[in-house]
Amino acid sequence: MRVEDGIGRITLNRPRAINALNLAMVRVIDAALAGWADDSIVRLVLLDGAGERGLCAGGDIRGLYDAACAGDMRLAQDFFRAEYRLNARIAGYPKPYVALMDGITMGGGIGVSAHGSHRVVTERSRLAMPEVGIGFVPDVGGTWLLGRVPGHMGVHAALTGGQLGAADAIECGLADVCVGSETLPALAGALAGCVTGAEVSACLAGFAIEPPPGKFAENASWIAACYAAERVEDIVSALAACPAAGARQAAADIAGKCPFSLKMTLRALRAARGFGRLAPCLEMEYRLALACVARPDFREGVRAALVDKDRNPRWSPDSLAGVTADMIDAAFAAPDFGGLGL
Repeated sequence: MRVEDGIGRITLNRPRAINALNLAMVRVIDAALAGWADDSIVRLVLLDGAGERGLCAGGDIRGLYDAACAGDMRLAQDFFRAEYRLNARIAGYPKPYVALMDGITMGGGIGVSAHGSHRVVTERSRLAMPEVGIGFVPDVGGTWLLGRVPGHMGVHAALTGGQLGAADAIECGLADVCVGSETLPALAGALAGCVTGAEVSACLAGFAIEPPPGKFAENASWIAACYAAERVEDIVSALAACPAAGARQAAADIAGKCPFSLKMTLRALRAARGFGRLAPCLEMEYRLALACVARPDFREGVRAALVDKDRNPRWSPDSLAGVTADMIDAAFAAPDFGGLGL
């Protein structure tokens, strides 16, 4: 954290872990933003990531996994409470908040960037909410962001866990403008002359380029048709029966994801569309996140993806049919220890 030329600079600095967020980082960022909000010297905030690979690969899932394996839920409670409160602070921040989503930006990385007032992607950007692949659920306001995307594109992104390039990120409302990655240092320098949000927008427009072609526009018709179904089973059936190759690939992608997470995610996305603001969505996600961490699917998903890396998780239940409405209802129930207090 530092202040340079009137800009509060936040650089996520764990490049070997693609700047994955841990509890200490979240607390430091939140404290800095709280202090800068009333600091007349700081005119705007600029977020970026150290290293060449990306802004942020997400939360420190391995740390949560180790704690869960030891039967300790305190880290999950503390981490998600602090992280989601940070997401809410960013969404309501009183000064321009510019996030440079260059390279990999996933999970928790979306949370510290896509709620900002000015979201920047580059030709290298790869955004994703891949949580259903590890027995988890799109969080950090992800259900709010993706659930409100027209044409069910956000549902497609959430259930497949697929990556979005710059054009698709802008199409889904996760980003505002694309700039060339080689111009990011010059952009940071130019922002030093900005005071208002309008001036920041004009500055970004001066660096804007046409993003590489995306995939969503050409697939919009089958995405809208197939993901309109009310149940995950019906979505998968519609995708498998669709003549479009992309639809059949989506069906195959979803088939490998955690059945419990898929059903919970779809319900959360549909619920998020009815919220008038972000806060109740984060409260919902807090309940869901803790329900996930307490389940064996989360430990199994992280084991298969990050520990043993065999990419062969054994889900329980192992089919969509085995996930009952009562199981999902229990995940949505308010926890005994309270919520976020947003």
